[in-house]
Amino acid sequence: MRIVVALGGNALLRRGQAMTADNQRGNVRIAAATLAPLAMENDLVITHGNGPQVGLLALQEAAYTAVDEYPLDVLVGETMGMIGYMIEQEMGNLLPFDKPLATVLTMVEVDPKDAAFADPTKFIGPVYTEADAKANATEKGWVVKQDGDMWRRVVPSPAPKRIFQVRPIRWLLDKGSIVIAAGGGGIPTMYDSEGNLEGVECVIDKDHCSSMLAREIEADAFVVATDTDSVYIDWGTLDQLAIRRASPDQMDNYDFPAGSMGPKVKSAQDFARATGKPAVICALADIPDALRGEKGTTIDPDTVDLITL
Repeated sequence: MRIVVALGGNALLRRGQAMTADNQRGNVRIAAATLAPLAMENDLVITHGNGPQVGLLALQEAAYTAVDEYPLDVLVGETMGMIGYMIEQEMGNLLPFDKPLATVLTMVEVDPKDAAFADPTKFIGPVYTEADAKANATEKGWVVKQDGDMWRRVVPSPAPKRIFQVRPIRWLLDKGSIVIAAGGGGIPTMYDSEGNLEGVECVIDKDHCSSMLAREIEADAFVVATDTDSVYIDWGTLDQLAIRRASPDQMDNYDFPAGSMGPKVKSAQDFARATGKPAVICALADIPDALRGEKGTTIDPDTVDLITL
């Protein structure tokens, strides 16, 4: 079975945690404990978020004024290497020595005409009070928006158009390797007027990119691991219901927040519709049970009746 698992940001850094290397490694170690047994029985591709990490790098760059700040595409590449290294090491500590792991620096093309460039929505970096966020916006030229009860920087998040490293990822899987790829949604690139590839100042949604990657490598299942155990209707109210199983069309009947569950649901719907295979949204620790339909939310075109709990 070929599985793509998209790790949410909580798998690397829990909300409110200090952005230390030790904290991130500890969280990766927890993720590896769930993913290592899965990798022994299946072809596995791991993708991951990088919002806090790329935001921290951007702050560090801004603090060093001797040179111009590095652009977001370069920072995404840096976080991809760092996080991939941690995942490789922690997975390797749990797997046989001869089980190969490889992190692929993944470039992704976006459309310069994408409407997202006119309306930044992707949260990156740490959280701030409203006053501090607006002060940063004035000083650094950021766009900031409210994220729950705090505020964060937002940047454009265009849709992925093409993943350039699909062929080497396929080759590595065929050779039995665990692959870490498309970290942070991939390194955003576009073609200029002369046909040259260049980086872009944006961040691609990692769930949408992961869904595209899962489709292109013909995965049998797509898993979005997040910090909630299921997708909920009327989340946060006395009437909330967990969705256990639904078709992509049935999920269209509900609205999910664009800044949190919305992209996860949309990416799962896209995979299920395009492939006819199941997509799962669940807590990290529940992945094995969710793949059996026992936990989490399964979005499957073959579902006839919506099942809630």
